[in-house]
Amino acid sequence: MTIGTPSIYSKAFDRISLQDRINFARHLSLVIKAGLPIYNGLSIIRNQTQSPLLQKVIDDLIIDVQNGKFLADGLEKYQHLFGNFFINIVRVGESSGTLAKNLLYLADELKRSQALQTKVRSAMIYPIVILIATLAVAGFLTFYIFPKLIPVFAGMNIQLPLTTRIMLWMLSFGQSYGLYLLGGIIVVIIATKIIMAQVRGIRYFFDLMTIHMPVLSNVIIGVNMVNFTRVLSLLLKSGVKIVEALTITSATFNNEVYRDALAQSEDAMRKGGELGTYFSQKPGLFPPLVSGMVKIGETTGNLEDNLEYLAEYYDDEVDVRLHSLTSLIEPLMLMFMGLLVGFVALSIITPIYSISAGLSK
Repeated sequence: MTIGTPSIYSKAFDRISLQDRINFARHLSLVIKAGLPIYNGLSIIRNQTQSPLLQKVIDDLIIDVQNGKFLADGLEKYQHLFGNFFINIVRVGESSGTLAKNLLYLADELKRSQALQTKVRSAMIYPIVILIATLAVAGFLTFYIFPKLIPVFAGMNIQLPLTTRIMLWMLSFGQSYGLYLLGGIIVVIIATKIIMAQVRGIRYFFDLMTIHMPVLSNVIIGVNMVNFTRVLSLLLKSGVKIVEALTITSATFNNEVYRDALAQSEDAMRKGGELGTYFSQKPGLFPPLVSGMVKIGETTGNLEDNLEYLAEYYDDEVDVRLHSLTSLIEPLMLMFMGLLVGFVALSIITPIYSISAGLSK
C-alpha cells in the first residue's frame, strides 16, 4: 500500500482486521484518557501493532495530526479500511470533546460485531468441513485410483458404463485443460472482486437476490437488523441528531439495498415524517417488530433504549436462525457427499464387476 489516494486494487484487497481496529480504538482511548497528545498516542500504538498496513496508516495519521489536522480527517483517506461508522464516531468525539469515551464505545461496538461474525462463521464450519472431505475423497478416487485402472479397462473387451465414460472424459479434460481452467477461475475471482468493489449496480442486484433467497433471507435480515439498531442506538446516545445518524448508519452498511432504504428514510425524516412509519412501509426489509418498537420509541422519547433492546433481541434471533440453518444444511451436505462419492465409486466398481463376471464365465 502506498500513502495517499488508494488505488482500485487497494480498495478491493487491502484490509485491516476487525481485531486490529478494536485494539486501535481501545488503545487510543486509553492514551487520550491518560492525557497524552494524540500524535504521541498514535506513536505508542504504532509500535505495538503487528499489522504492516496499519503501521503505514498510523505513520500517515501522525503526520496529519502534527500538521494540525483532525484525526477523523486523516482517517477519511482510509475509509475503505475503517468504514464510515468508525470515522464518524471519531469525528463526533473530536467535535464534542468526548473522543476517549467515543473510542471506547466504538471498541465495544466493534467487539459485538466481531462476536456476530464469529457466530455466522462458526455455523458454516461443519458444512464446509464436510464439503472439503467430500471433494478430497472424490478427488483421490478420480485422480489417483481411477487412472491406475484405465489400462485394465482398455485391455478388456467390455462396454464401459455411462458413469465410467463420464469419469474418463472428466479425467481427459482435466489433463488437457486443467491448468487453463484453474487460471480462468482465479482470474474470474479477482475480476469479480474488483467489479463488486467498483460497480454499485452489481452489488445492489446481488444483495437484493440474497435478501429474497429462501431460508437465507431470515438470517441476512436478522444480521442487518442487529447492525442497524446497534449503530443507530450508539450514534443517538453519542448526541448525533437523528437525520445525521441515519446518514452515518446508511454509510456503514455493506448491503446496498439497506443502504438505499436508509438513505430514503433520511428524506422522509427531513420532510417531517416518522422513522417508524417509513419502516412500516417496507416490511420486507424492516420486520413489523422493528417498525413498531421504533414508533413507540419516537412517541415516548426512548428511541435509543428501544433500539438497544432490538439489537439484543435480533442477536438472539440470529443464533436461533443460524442453528436452524445448519440443521437444514447438514443433511443436505451429507446427501451431496453420498451422491458424489457414490458416483465415483460406482464408476470404478461397475467395470471391475463386469470384468470379474466375464472372467468367471
